[in-house]
Amino acid sequence: MDRTVQIRKRMKRQDTPRGARFITFSCQRRLPLLSNPAIRDVFAASLAAARIRFHFELFAWVAMPEHVHLLLRPAADAPIDRALLFLKLSIAQRVIARWRELDAPILNRIATPDGPPRFWQKGGGFDRNVRDEGEFIRALRYIHWNPVKRGLVENPEAWEWSSARWWLGQRDEAVQCDPPPCIVRHPCQGPPT
Repeated sequence: MDRTVQIRKRMKRQDTPRGARFITFSCQRRLPLLSNPAIRDVFAASLAAARIRFHFELFAWVAMPEHVHLLLRPAADAPIDRALLFLKLSIAQRVIARWRELDAPILNRIATPDGPPRFWQKGGGFDRNVRDEGEFIRALRYIHWNPVKRGLVENPEAWEWSSARWWLGQRDEAVQCDPPPCIVRHPCQGPPT
């Protein structure tokens, strides 16, 4: 038997009805495809549209240069898979179309041998049910402190492409969040433990 055959990882989602979820997905080959602020703006606009269209509750989010974190609760009548597909496709189609217009060299780096270029890494990413308030708080803090830990900014609210400012009371952000499903302390009060 040939041991070089690739084994494809298959993620099985086990939904907890009306439970919060911590989701992470990455750009193709973990390339920093979201490093351009204009592309992160496209992500934010698509996230806002997906939230409205698929009626999920969004508690926290961050768009990093090569990956995204979301803390959300799917609508009772709509699995989150459809919302994530809409979100990812809307960004990929728009950005890749623009790169094609520009004949951007990045297209060669995200090309696939069997099809069109991919913006997002194949597979479902990381998806975890949030079981209790402590886990919810840890996920919030992790999301908001991610840009600080990476050295992109000095404090969470300085990163434009996250929900940290929303949590600090600035409700004029492009992506609105929902109140948490439980009483939580402020997630920006110190780095995650």
